[in-house]
Amino acid sequence: MAAPSRENTQGDETTPLLSSTEGDGHARRPVSPWKRAGRWIAEHATTVFMSLLIAAVIVLLVIFIISLSPKKVKTEAGVCSTPACVHAASEILYNLSPKYKTIDPCNNFEELVCGGWGDRHDLRPDQGDAFTGTIMSENSQTLLRHILEAPYPEDSKHSQFSPAMLTKPNSSVDQQNFEKLKSAYDACMDEETIKKAGVKPLMDIIEQVIQKLPSKKSKDSDALASTILYLEKLGVSSVVSLGAGADDKDPDVVVVQAMAPWTVGLPAKDYYEDERILGKYQAVLSEVLGALFPDSKDINSTTSNVVKFEKFLAAASPDPEDAYDVTKSYNPMSLKDAEKLTPEIRLGMVINSLAPADYKTNRIIVGSPKYMTKLSEALSDTPTVILQNFFVWKVIQAFSSVIEADELKPYYRFRNELSGKDPDSTPERWRTCVGHVDDGLGWILSRFFVEKAFSAKAKDFGDQIVSDIKEMFIAKLKASSWMDKSVIQLAIEKVHKIVQKIGYPTKSPDIMDPPSLKKYYKSVDISGSNFFENAIAMNKFAVGEQWSSLSKPVDHEEWGMTVPTVNAYYNPPGNEIVFPAGIMQFPVFDVNVPQYLSYGAFGAVSGHELSHAFDSTGRHYDQNGNYTDWWTNSTVKAFEKKADCFVEQYHNYTIEGSDGKLIHVNGRLTLGENIADAGGITASFSAWKKRQAETPNKDLPGLEHFTQEQLFFVSYANWWCGKSRKETAINRIYTDPHAPKWARILGTMSNSKDFLESFSCPTKEPVCELW
Repeated sequence: MAAPSRENTQGDETTPLLSSTEGDGHARRPVSPWKRAGRWIAEHATTVFMSLLIAAVIVLLVIFIISLSPKKVKTEAGVCSTPACVHAASEILYNLSPKYKTIDPCNNFEELVCGGWGDRHDLRPDQGDAFTGTIMSENSQTLLRHILEAPYPEDSKHSQFSPAMLTKPNSSVDQQNFEKLKSAYDACMDEETIKKAGVKPLMDIIEQVIQKLPSKKSKDSDALASTILYLEKLGVSSVVSLGAGADDKDPDVVVVQAMAPWTVGLPAKDYYEDERILGKYQAVLSEVLGALFPDSKDINSTTSNVVKFEKFLAAASPDPEDAYDVTKSYNPMSLKDAEKLTPEIRLGMVINSLAPADYKTNRIIVGSPKYMTKLSEALSDTPTVILQNFFVWKVIQAFSSVIEADELKPYYRFRNELSGKDPDSTPERWRTCVGHVDDGLGWILSRFFVEKAFSAKAKDFGDQIVSDIKEMFIAKLKASSWMDKSVIQLAIEKVHKIVQKIGYPTKSPDIMDPPSLKKYYKSVDISGSNFFENAIAMNKFAVGEQWSSLSKPVDHEEWGMTVPTVNAYYNPPGNEIVFPAGIMQFPVFDVNVPQYLSYGAFGAVSGHELSHAFDSTGRHYDQNGNYTDWWTNSTVKAFEKKADCFVEQYHNYTIEGSDGKLIHVNGRLTLGENIADAGGITASFSAWKKRQAETPNKDLPGLEHFTQEQLFFVSYANWWCGKSRKETAINRIYTDPHAPKWARILGTMSNSKDFLESFSCPTKEPVCELW
């Protein structure tokens, strides 16, 4: 759980709690199904009545079961039988294995808690994997769909932020913002117009690339630089990924960053070692480029060389674990020295054209000098015609999701097959369009999401949980036997200084202030009839926003995720933990159920993010967000010894590869996440136990088999219940800094002394432990 990758323009945040394409490919937008807009309920009265009737039957059934079942544990607080508690209990019971009473929790807790989840949730043909967070995201998507397909909710009084509560001037601006959302959504939903346009919008961009880099012209650095610049302005990374973000060693200053692209074509560099996949990939290139350029000669020879060029770049790019390692990816140098690494692309000209006119670029951060040197070698040795076709292919890949044309179908099919999906499957159109609006106008959409799906009470409870966990983490630091006292004092100061952002931003922009949102998106021109142009406008806006930050101090009020996102992150240079309202939804978070459920799930997420401040990456940043060595040598050595335990432990988890051979989880790549999982649940359990001592929690109906302590861990594991196609699981092993979901359950439980004691396991000592 850290934050988004640098290439995705998320500054210097660490890897988020989830990867950027979990489940539905958008890793965001959750909301409780029962909190739908009143207008929508009125339009679906029959469905709502039947749902309430079914819920009533479930309540009666659970109460009947309670009357027959002997109680294992009886607490003074009694049993909670409210609809929210019955709903929560039924969710847990549905997910449990039918044999949960006979499964040993100490050996297979994942099967015990999640054995019934797969029976309830089938993967759609367009899904590579899914888990509880995916369901939360889809619930949010459904709510957002209802918002976008309904008129402006001028009569809504759901909260203090509702349209009916706004002043007349603000209400007028709010409606204008809403219409901007609607126009973007409607243009995306107009499939007839999109299909009629075919590949023409794409070809217009491709023609620009061909004009800037003519294949018959001798190699020209100006032409190469012009092509790279053109694509960067459209948000397309090609041979290098350029951006701007906080300087790790001076986190109040924005600096230019030049990184190796996260992918050069295939989704992971490991795929370039698989000749079977490479053969299919080249065939797809030939088919697509052949369809777009039917008069081309020697197309197979050309695409073969494009794939070879990509393979060379992939081999030269840093391994994922190195790309996430700040000690290897932070390489400051003068712009002049950086240009010498790859003189063929005229880096200074490209950067100065992207940066504000009043900004002088003297110093940049190079992610991998080795890659830049190898890139120079590749560009020198590759004919212009191959480079031209490579750039054309980057354009096709980048904009394939906003084009519907037969010419691109081979690529769509290949992309699906690589994830194990039905080759001809596509997401429901409305899902694609909700994601499109969230990506491009996310803060306006966030405003209407919060109005329906989040409350002041929820924000207060979220603040309470995070504050409790900070307190417990400080206690863990004070009790640490492997950290030197001087380091402990600085670590405690760092925890005190961690900024916690809960729910939604109120600055940069203030999503509850319509004029602030209007001003923020003023430069984004949205058409109600041209989906492709809208996508281009959104991309250009995002690129412009990032580069314009160079002339200003770092804006510490900005968020790296929109509010409906089901995710969270810790940002080392900002020393901040961020929890969008999207992740603060049932079943991870609920103010109306016993607290052990929310502390077990959302609390563990909160503790996870806080733990990132002291993991293999976070430990390099001090209390002010500066990248510096503030740990003593003895503390570093003790940490590395404990970290090696996690590396070895998770390396022993395996999945089956496409050839039947076992693929090991990369214990080094997933180290930070695994440490954070272990630290998060330890701090959260301690925080809940302190609260429980002050205010006893009620039991849940039908779950007498478990103690409240055990249900804390059941709630944690419920969050990770899921299923995956083999191909998607393989891709995640190659690229994802998170271990597979089932491993995050098994590994975390075996590293939790509280879990081992709660379930009376024979072994009471954790396999690996840091805090």
